[in-house]
Amino acid sequence: MQILLASNNSKKLAELQRIVADNEALAGRGDVEIIGTADAPAYDEPVEDGRTFSDNALIKARAGARNTGLVTIADDSGLAVDELAGMPGVLSARWCGEHGNDAANNELLLAQLADVPDERRSCAFVSVCALVTPDGQEHVVEGRWEGQLLCSPRGENGFGYDPLFVPDAEIERAGSIAQARSSAQLSPEEKNAASHRGKALAQLVPVLVDLLD
Repeated sequence: MQILLASNNSKKLAELQRIVADNEALAGRGDVEIIGTADAPAYDEPVEDGRTFSDNALIKARAGARNTGLVTIADDSGLAVDELAGMPGVLSARWCGEHGNDAANNELLLAQLADVPDERRSCAFVSVCALVTPDGQEHVVEGRWEGQLLCSPRGENGFGYDPLFVPDAEIERAGSIAQARSSAQLSPEEKNAASHRGKALAQLVPVLVDLLD
């Protein structure tokens, strides 16, 4: 079975492929292949005009299933900053006004929080993943990764707001935010085990097992 991840983001695709490969119930099975939109029949990408992560994830997953005939998984995710009443939220990828400009998004967010003290820099990465089958089954799950925002980038791995985000678990482990690793300093395996997207995608594994069986 081919399963479509409705995304052009190669890092998200690799993340889902690693989660499937690392899962005992799916590892080693030759009957499941995760592909991205580049390897699927071409179709016009839908407009992501939903007001919530769930809205946008379902818009993308429904479009993929409808146009390719494949079981489709789609993720909509972003950073929710408490001091900004949950923003950037669904606007995370285009917070600066230009879609996908990570450096500009990070710079703007830092500027908006420049005078906010450490004790009010709490935030969470949020991921909502939707799985839609060609016959209309729909499953929606959410994962959250709680943490704090740094005052400057730290680390070279990951993407998006990873260099600004320090997981609460890392702060607890290190004893202080100054010594803690950002999510851009974690290995892919560590990030998969703890991240919002990893938590959400892991909840879809039982659904995939049922579909394969």
